[in-house]
Amino acid sequence: MTVPQTAREVFRAAYENRYTWDADFPGFRADVALIQGDTTHRGIVQVNADLSIAVSGLSDESVRSALEARLRDLVTHRQRSPFEQTHGKNIFSFGETDADGTVEILVTGEAMGSRYKVRDRQIVLVHRVMGRMAFTITHSQSLNTPQGYAATHYQAVFSHPETHEVLRTATFEDTYEPVEGYYLMTRQVIHSQEPGQAPTTTTFAFSNIQLLQPILA
Repeated sequence: MTVPQTAREVFRAAYENRYTWDADFPGFRADVALIQGDTTHRGIVQVNADLSIAVSGLSDESVRSALEARLRDLVTHRQRSPFEQTHGKNIFSFGETDADGTVEILVTGEAMGSRYKVRDRQIVLVHRVMGRMAFTITHSQSLNTPQGYAATHYQAVFSHPETHEVLRTATFEDTYEPVEGYYLMTRQVIHSQEPGQAPTTTTFAFSNIQLLQPILA
């Protein structure tokens, strides 16, 4: 007889099924091209073993900031954090179940008001409120690796937490390639739009990716 899983167990299984870099990850260095319309900016990025980041070769401060934000987001999603460390104080309960078996997970505790959707041991929706901004991220496609999954196509909707007015939408298309045993992003295309504004497309293309040499003790 199969014992039903609790909401915490269902969420934990999906959380621990995410693709993350292991403790031996040495970091990497890559050339980068940031493309917006007819303009291309080129530079060099480095993610170190401690997951700190460095950007060089860019004189435009706004471009540098945009690239640093993308790298921080990438590192956040690939960083391995124990479940109990991140979610140990949260309380999970089931919400609704969709026709395709997708299960809603509601969260109280430190992450009060957050909710997720889980399907096939993957987190396919994330909703959170952070101060005066709410965001909902919906995953539609993912890359399955031997070490877990990484979302490759997803949409983010940013809204006012009280009025639910949509402030910005963005769709992401991510491409990963294996590099010496690690899956690293080689391309990210972001289609973004704000109400009343023309849509924009920004592409981050990473090339000549090389892992850093680990520091010997």
